[in-house]
Order: sequence, then C-alpha cells, then structure tokens
Amino acid sequence: MTSVFEEKNISKAIMRVGLPAMLGQLTTLIYNIADTFFVSLTKEPATIAAVTLCAPVLLIIMSIACIFGMGGSSVIARLLGEEKKEESGTTMNFCVYAMAIAGVVTLVLGITFLQPLAKVSGADADNMAYTCDYLKWIFLGAPFIMLANGFVHLFRSVGLIKEGTIGLVLGNVTNMVLDYIFIAILGWGTAGAALATSLGFVCATIYYIACMIHNERRGNQLVPLSPKRFSPNPAMVRSVLSIGIPGALITVLMSVSNIVLNNYIGIYGSDAVASYGIAYKLDMVPILLSVGLSQGVAPLVGYCYGGNQKTRMSAIVKHTMLYGILMGAVFSAVFILFGKTLASIFLQDGILIEQTAYFLKILCLSAPMLGVINMMTSYFQALGKAINSLIITVLRNAVLFIPGVIILNGFWKLNGVIAAQPVVEAVLTIICIFMYSKEIRSGGS
Repeated sequence: MTSVFEEKNISKAIMRVGLPAMLGQLTTLIYNIADTFFVSLTKEPATIAAVTLCAPVLLIIMSIACIFGMGGSSVIARLLGEEKKEESGTTMNFCVYAMAIAGVVTLVLGITFLQPLAKVSGADADNMAYTCDYLKWIFLGAPFIMLANGFVHLFRSVGLIKEGTIGLVLGNVTNMVLDYIFIAILGWGTAGAALATSLGFVCATIYYIACMIHNERRGNQLVPLSPKRFSPNPAMVRSVLSIGIPGALITVLMSVSNIVLNNYIGIYGSDAVASYGIAYKLDMVPILLSVGLSQGVAPLVGYCYGGNQKTRMSAIVKHTMLYGILMGAVFSAVFILFGKTLASIFLQDGILIEQTAYFLKILCLSAPMLGVINMMTSYFQALGKAINSLIITVLRNAVLFIPGVIILNGFWKLNGVIAAQPVVEAVLTIICIFMYSKEIRSGGS
C-alpha cells in the first residue's frame, strides 16, 4: 500500500489520516458521555457539576502532554519530509521521556495542592467533596494521562496511524467498562469515574510502549525507546518547545476560559451547571470530530511543507476545511431537531431537560465554524508557526471569550453566558480566514 504521506488522491489521503483520528476522538467523546451518564445515575446534580468542574483540570494535565506530543509531532513530520530519519527518532525518544518526567512532577504538585485547585475550579459547599474525590484519582494517573495523550500525536507523525488509534480506543473502552463497574455496580460515584479514567490511560500507555518496543526490535529507527537513544541537543529541544509550549497554552487557555465560564454559570446554581455540563458534552461530538480531523491531517500538512509540496498542501487544507464545515452543519441540524430527546437520556427532571435542550441549541450554532478554526490552528502548528496558532487561541479563549461571557451575562444573564461560545467563534472564523489568506499571499502555501 502507498504510504499515506505519498498518497496522491487528496480526499483519500485526508480520509486515511483523518478517519482514524476522528474515530479515536469519537471514542474519547463516548467515554466522556459515559462518565456523565453513569454519574447521572446517582440523580445528584452536585455530582454531575463536580465532573463538569474538573474537566478543565484534566485538560490542563493533557496540555502538558501537548508540549512534547504536539510539539514533537510537528518537528518529526517536517524532518521526515526532509528525509532526516535519524533526527526524527531522536526527537521521538526525547519526547517520550520528557512526558514521563512531567507526569510525575504533576502528580506530586496536584496531590499537594488538591483542595485549593478544587476551589479555583469553582467547587462550592455542595460539590467540594465530590470534586476533590475526582481530582485525587486524576492526579494519581497524571503520568499515564500525559504519556497516552502524547503518544497519539507522536505515533501519527511517524505513520503509525492505526496503532495510535488502537491505543486511544483501547484506553477509552477500558474506561467505559470500568465506569460501569465502579459507578453502577460498586457505587463509587465521582471517585469511580476518575479512577476509571486514569486506569484507561494506564492501559493505553502500556499498549503504546509495547508497540514502540516491538517496532524498535524490528529495526524501525523512528520509534526508539531505549534510554541509550536519549540524547537531546539544544536545537532539537528548542524546536519541540517552540511549537509545544504555544500548543500547550492553547489547551491551558481553553481550560482557563472554561473555569471562568463554570464560575459564571455557577452563579445560577448546581442545576444550571449540570444542564450546561450535559449540553456541552453533547456538543463535544462535533467539536472532537473536528479536532480529530484537523489533528489527523496535521502530520500530512507538515510532511508536505517539509518536502516543499505547497500545491498539494494547499489542496489538503482547503478540502479538510470544507469537510469540517459540512460535518458541523449536519450536527447543528440534529441538535436543533432532537435536543430534548438527547437531554432526556441523562436527565429525568422535565425542567432540566428543557433547559439542557435550549443550551444545546445555542451551543451547536458554532459547529460549522469549527471546520475553519480547528484546521487553521492545526495548519499553523504543522508549519512550525505556533505563534499564529497561539494568536487564534488567545483570541478565542481570552481576548474575545472572557469579556464576551462577562458582557453577555450583564445583558442576558444565564442565556448570555451560554451564547458567548457561538458569538465568539463567529468572529474568530472571520479572523482565521483573514490569517490564512494573508499566509497564502506571503507564500506560505
């Protein structure tokens, strides 16, 4: 079979890299929804609120993996385009060990400052105990959470797309099975949900490490795991960090904006937080599929850029944006038509179902725009122009979003807070199109 990086048919190339990544994100989404579903069986809005409040913290842990996962992936893909296989393997090795070390440090700091972090996340007297229970097990699994998330990006960059997806699916399926055991059978609530999450990442990490050992023994110089290959040099470390740190800040800023949003929604009580949490989990379907498509395509874009295949790269980017827009439009229609039906899967109270469905109708208006925003973020990361990606994220999660939440809350209270997302992303889509047009005019693609 032709290497995915050399596939001439643009649509086929996009599908070969995009579909496995989308499948992986879909299973991540299913496990997120499963978490919410099993926790909702407690019929306690405070427990659902706790899981919602902890989501930004989990994102921050994952963002640290992005420093070496996404940063390393971008560097490796461009090096392969330049046919520098030895440097690619050294970069892979450095990123794996760096993620492991960062995970241990995060574990220690998280357990030490557990309660203050819960308060910052927006926990109140109703859900503080549930929030701390969840965070404790998440921090204990931090090294594996980082490794598993980083491996996905690194494997894609060296063409191990199938293996990257299998590990992601394995971890998420394990998590869902354990959710049922720990929550539905044993009644461990939020602690059970977090423990299931961490153990899922443990299984995924073990699989990825086994794949690296297997490939290294077969002579694949792109995936060395041996400590003897750990020989980072300043130039290589700078290359990874220059892409990875802005990439990590993207997720950190997203988490900060979510914390601000949760605090504002929290003004209106645990019921409002629970309704938003479920609506947001459902809206994560188009969000994560769009992220999967754009992240799956990113190594292909980086390879074309490194190999100076500008025409092919431009066609890949434009086709991917079009597919993302169409996919988002389909989901918007489904959520508008069937919002109540979907909300009733998680809730029994009629008022909460109505509120959740209403929130979902507002949130889903931004789904078509994600095809542009997420592709532009991945595009600039793939080219090694992480500052451009960071600009998009700073605008999205700080410059536009936080003031938007505050201002719209002042005008329309809770409805305004929820409406901040589609309003901000409509503005950001226009900015992204402008940035891409400017990049094309300057000869970037």
